[in-house]
Amino acid sequence: MTSIVIAAHNEATVLDRCLDSVLRNAAVVDPAQVIVVPNGCSDETAAVARRRGVTVVELAEPGKAAALNVGDAVADSFPRVYLDADVLLDEGALDVLTRELDRSGALAAVPARRMELSGRSPAVRAYYAIHSRLPAVVGGLYGRGVIALSRTGRERFGQFPAETADDLFLDSLFTERERLVVTSTSVRVEAPIRAEDLIRRLVRVRAGNADLRDALPGVRRSNRRAWLTDVVLRAPWLAPAAVCYVAITLLAARGARRARRAGQVAWGHDRTSRAPGEKA
Repeated sequence: MTSIVIAAHNEATVLDRCLDSVLRNAAVVDPAQVIVVPNGCSDETAAVARRRGVTVVELAEPGKAAALNVGDAVADSFPRVYLDADVLLDEGALDVLTRELDRSGALAAVPARRMELSGRSPAVRAYYAIHSRLPAVVGGLYGRGVIALSRTGRERFGQFPAETADDLFLDSLFTERERLVVTSTSVRVEAPIRAEDLIRRLVRVRAGNADLRDALPGVRRSNRRAWLTDVVLRAPWLAPAAVCYVAITLLAARGARRARRAGQVAWGHDRTSRAPGEKA
């Protein structure tokens, strides 16, 4: 049996489509335990989850780490899958992930990432032309919204830390040999629509990552020159895209510093990439 934990904060507009993909997968991985933890919601997230017949544990206060820890306390099976409420799994993705996790002996596994860039601004597409080729993104556990852990992998830590960067936290727990990117399946990740939306998302991500690194010094540091050494120098035709990438990155870094000084780092999400009623 596989246990799937979904932390959801005001995700009523997208949770149905996420659960569509999860329950299609659960039919393949049968039996599966699906746990949704609505936290600090002011919308119908909990009602949507209950209509789908999954286990629902509500929290009054918003907070992804607390929601993941509560979901973990309810979950009783392995592999353990942590899934963001706005991502869409390929059909059979959970089966592939759990099978490859077992076959390979890896402690953590993620699918390949498929960015949805149709209808996005040129600046957003340029940013992801660089970002999607960074070695840390290609081979890391973060940026996908879904991570599967074996029992041994889950035993690597106690609870999720209070800081918001849960995927970076998990990524830092495992060596390259202990984690696996399963390229035979993928997860669809919605990119922000406009550059300003992307910058707001990156401000939250960078601020959360910085908080986590301050709290846990062993967390992996970013390679700030990888966009040049590992991407542009190997593919010089991407140089124009790199101009957008660097500009957006610098603006986000400045915004993250301001957010941290103001104590305004919180779990949020980009509403422009969440189309109400959209189905997979």
